[in-house]
Amino acid sequence: MLRNNVTIETCDLSNCIEFIKDQLYFALLHQKVKSTPDRHCFCIDEELSYENFYADFGPLNLAMFYRFCCKLNKKLKSCALAKKTIVFYTCGDRKKQANAAYLIGSYAVMHLQKTPEEAYSLLVSQNASYLPFRDASFGACTYNLNILDCLLAVHKALQFGWLDFSKFNVEEYEHYERAENGDFNWIIPGKFLAFSGPHPKSKIENGYPLHAPEAYFPYFRKHNITTIIRLNKKMYEAKRFTDMGFKHHDLFFVDGSTPIDAIVTKFLNICENADGGIAVHCKAGLGRTGTLIGCYMMKHFRLTAAEAIAWIRICRPGSIIGPQQNFIDEKQASLWAEGDLYRQKINEQENGSSKTAVAGILSGVEDISINGTNKNTSQRKTASEMVSKSIYSGLTQGDKLRALKIFLRYVTLLSILIHVAIET
Repeated sequence: MLRNNVTIETCDLSNCIEFIKDQLYFALLHQKVKSTPDRHCFCIDEELSYENFYADFGPLNLAMFYRFCCKLNKKLKSCALAKKTIVFYTCGDRKKQANAAYLIGSYAVMHLQKTPEEAYSLLVSQNASYLPFRDASFGACTYNLNILDCLLAVHKALQFGWLDFSKFNVEEYEHYERAENGDFNWIIPGKFLAFSGPHPKSKIENGYPLHAPEAYFPYFRKHNITTIIRLNKKMYEAKRFTDMGFKHHDLFFVDGSTPIDAIVTKFLNICENADGGIAVHCKAGLGRTGTLIGCYMMKHFRLTAAEAIAWIRICRPGSIIGPQQNFIDEKQASLWAEGDLYRQKINEQENGSSKTAVAGILSGVEDISINGTNKNTSQRKTASEMVSKSIYSGLTQGDKLRALKIFLRYVTLLSILIHVAIET
């Protein structure tokens, strides 16, 4: 890593972080640098940029991580660069530095067989300090997510088979994450799909595409989703799903809040007994949805709270917001204990022990129903604040996040069109 007071057009490798001996380095710089006959330098500060809802800034999503890995692998395998040292660098602000470090660290975990701790140790080896990632809340940050948390999450995802780029369809990911195409992401492939809540009919409202339940049927059937869990207030008739053979459950709790223990228990019971995939939604499919999926991941895979939050945000940026972060952290110990007991009982059942013990764990709670730097970074922040002041009055957190998602996408597309027009 180059020291912050270095502003030269070439890199001093002695101050860079070495990831592959004499071949791959990482550097934090103050300005762009030029490649030389024996050195190839590249930067993704403008190419891969986090689309924030409010003050959040990372980690970069799964598609961006995939594209970075493809780019770097191509460079490392290139015959033209075979005799050159490759330097991946960032010259952006501290937010871009954190995202660049997360990318190269995650690459090291996935492709260089380094442990998360080894990769993180390299990143901080030159006394570098990185800004912690923060959530998409509209208030003060109450929970810091660190790069090491993300590296540990990537490592766990690789172990459990959730992350396999040989099977990853980046075009499909980028297509369906868009609001106009459904706004959904797989958190655990084949098990949990997080999505934005359906509406009575498909339409455009305040510039935001809304989808009726029927819009999801083809995708759900193709991917063996059998169960839908709704966490927000009723906006469509559950019968529209159940009449088509899907199971549907209502587990309402207030937008932006945390669930009571009875809701967590019921959610876990439903998911433990579901035959196929489970599609979970609230208003925006971020806060409440990510919180309960995170609880399942802690119970059944023993992820730490930070690892669960990190992985869910890598899959679906903006997930788990405000007090929900602290709630997951507080639930970690009890959910680990529940998971240990669950697995013990399952093992006893598989070994011919009493099946009633497992049934006692899986049964239980009554149904709970509804009661009632990019060049445009400063532009986007200002625009977000304008939108917040002008249309957010009386809207819930989910409404705000949904509106921002489509608004910021339009701003990004507009900036691309302007850039193309200027270049041509």
